[in-house]
Amino acid sequence: MQKYITPAAMQRLDRLAEERYGIPPLILMENAGRSAAEAVIRLLKGKRKRVVCVAGRGNNGGDGFVCCRHLLNKGVRVEAFLMDGKKALTPDARLNRDILEKSGCPVRRVATPADVRLLRQSLKRRACVVDAIFGIGFRGAPRTPYDEVIAVINASGSPVVSLDVPSGLDALTGRAHGACIRASATVTFGYPKTGLARHDGPLCAGRILVADISLPR
Repeated sequence: MQKYITPAAMQRLDRLAEERYGIPPLILMENAGRSAAEAVIRLLKGKRKRVVCVAGRGNNGGDGFVCCRHLLNKGVRVEAFLMDGKKALTPDARLNRDILEKSGCPVRRVATPADVRLLRQSLKRRACVVDAIFGIGFRGAPRTPYDEVIAVINASGSPVVSLDVPSGLDALTGRAHGACIRASATVTFGYPKTGLARHDGPLCAGRILVADISLPR
């Protein structure tokens, strides 16, 4: 039987990996993003099509940037969007954003209605969307423009791969209190989170794929 854990338990495992075993969060982020890219490649069935990634300011966004870099290395055309300014990113996410841009993939900011319209146009030319907006720490309902972007992604008709949990879903309770991504698949890291199996979780998560990110067992 699959083991589901709470977000708090997952955060304790992350701390344990660093404090007891010396595994820095940057390595876990690299492993998570690489695993997500592998899932996207499988969804594309080996075809080098266009992927759009929408990232948030936290480490989930960093996972998305790593995913984009690995997709680029596989010959996939990638467009990346960031839901906040560079200065709002966590240090590890900022580092991976910078690496992605140096690899030839500009990261566009989404902050204004014009930015949302540009994202909508980009989604018309894509084969898959990577949702890296909110991670397991998200609670409540997405505010503007996050709710608008989630609605645009859902309306695009594209297959969506969410990283860890669909953005807008409470990873503990499985409740969606506002706009929430409807994913085709969710690549969840380490262990699946309890919210994926509760309430709105099964409807929003799609197929759940558990990625090994090298947490000590």
